[in-house]
Amino acid sequence: MESGRATLLKEQQLKDQFDNLEKHTQSGIEFVERYSKFVKERSDIEISYAKQIRNLSKKYQPKKNSREEEENKYTSCRAFLSTLNELNDYAGQHEVIAENLTSQIITELSRYLTELKAERKSHFHDGRKAQQQIESLWKQLESSKRRFERDCKEADRAQQYFERMDADINVTKADVEKARQQAQMRHQIAADSKTEYSNYLTKFNQEQNEHYYTLIPNIFQKLQEMEERRIERVGVSMKTYAEVDREVLPIVGKCLDGMTKAAESIEPKTDSKQVVESYKSGFEPPGDVEFEDYGPGQTMKRTVSETSLSNSRGEAKERPGGGKSKGKLWPFIKNKNKLSLKLGSGPEDFSHLPPEQRRKKLQAKIDDINKDIQKEMDQKDALTKMKGVYEKNPQMGDPASVDPRLVEMAMNIEKLQSEVQKFEGWLAEVEGRLPSRSDPPRRQSGLYESQNSNSTMVDNNCAQDRESSPDGSYTEEQSSETQVKVAIANTPEFDDEFDDGDEETLPTIGTCKAVYSFEGHNEGTISVTEGELLFVIEQDKGDGWTRVRRNVEEEGYVPTSYVEVFLETNTKGAMTYI
Repeated sequence: MESGRATLLKEQQLKDQFDNLEKHTQSGIEFVERYSKFVKERSDIEISYAKQIRNLSKKYQPKKNSREEEENKYTSCRAFLSTLNELNDYAGQHEVIAENLTSQIITELSRYLTELKAERKSHFHDGRKAQQQIESLWKQLESSKRRFERDCKEADRAQQYFERMDADINVTKADVEKARQQAQMRHQIAADSKTEYSNYLTKFNQEQNEHYYTLIPNIFQKLQEMEERRIERVGVSMKTYAEVDREVLPIVGKCLDGMTKAAESIEPKTDSKQVVESYKSGFEPPGDVEFEDYGPGQTMKRTVSETSLSNSRGEAKERPGGGKSKGKLWPFIKNKNKLSLKLGSGPEDFSHLPPEQRRKKLQAKIDDINKDIQKEMDQKDALTKMKGVYEKNPQMGDPASVDPRLVEMAMNIEKLQSEVQKFEGWLAEVEGRLPSRSDPPRRQSGLYESQNSNSTMVDNNCAQDRESSPDGSYTEEQSSETQVKVAIANTPEFDDEFDDGDEETLPTIGTCKAVYSFEGHNEGTISVTEGELLFVIEQDKGDGWTRVRRNVEEEGYVPTSYVEVFLETNTKGAMTYI
């Protein structure tokens, strides 16, 4: 009985150990899940941080076609742009951290947790199965033991009954024999129960020995190894967590070095020179003011030297409401075209800019057109070669199919070259390389027969501009613009157009209003008065002249800048010229 109690006690203790181990291993799984959740939240933070950094970098990038983009010529602005680019790369490293945390820790731990739960379940299932097996053998042993005890007691009672029957002289011999046989049968049953009990006991002891010394220790060993692997896996994940950050440190360091290098590249003197180059006007400083003596009956008048900017813009004019406009000396004259500059709608020849800035703009325009010419010429050469291939190998294509495109390219090149000549004329004007008015014209034309008439018209227009200038001032740009208009007229295009006097009547494409009066003394031109309305029959082709008609018999060319044109809405490329 004592051994039975000891066995029951061991079983109870073992069951308690299984319960404790089950709670502990479940707690370990929950810890891994908690750590995985921690890494997941860290990854989300890195992604969110990288997104905010990228948005910040994008927000402060210079906008296209804006003042900020123009300011990138300054070293400080370029340094800031480099810093923004490095910051964008820096954000990318935080995205790398998030990606590595997800792939190397979160995904791996998720897969490991699935395996860990399955292994834990298997071990505890084996442990419970072993417990159930030993408990079943114990119950069988107890049952055989009780049966053996009962059979032994029955055999003793049968033996005692036989002995009483055998001693009693009143009992028949048959009854005695029956009692004897019953006693023998009971003794045999008891012997069989004893044998069965002995067998069950031997089997139980063997199974119990294997249970406590083999099965259970193996299960506990597997649970211990599983727990150790879990703890080791958590340690590896924590190490990986640190390594993920460490791997991006060199690139992060390069980003920071790039920011430092950008900051060190700032050159204040270079930026200040850029400002000087950007806003250098090219105007000459005013000359000395001459002394004017005072005399009786004379009024002192302000005299300005010939090289004074105020003098070049004209004397102060009386305003319609009375009084005089006070002229300001350079460099304090406000740009009356400030609004048009902000809107980006200045004159084509950039005459609204100071000389130096105008020269830069014209040179840049010439460079752009030359690039377009080179591009067109390259394409023309390629098509010419293709045509040659087609001529040698007709099966590859029709040579005539290339001709329309070649003609179109030739016209484009001619038009672009005309544009270059126009802008080079304006550039020569700015650089003081225009020929003098007394020089003979480069080409004889029916439009202008003598250079003297050109000079006269230029002088008249200059005088007219001085009188009609809104602010009572006159600039050299206005005078030069008139010279350029005269020079543009001396082109082969105008010679051909004006000589063709028998051409058919052109349709009307719009109307125009004369902003200024124009005296058309030369062949092919027409005189107009300020405010007069006329019909437009040919647009300005880039040469500065528009063809108009007054009636069926009177038509001719007027300077485009002298009229305000209103094209019909269905006219291709309709726009207004002022």
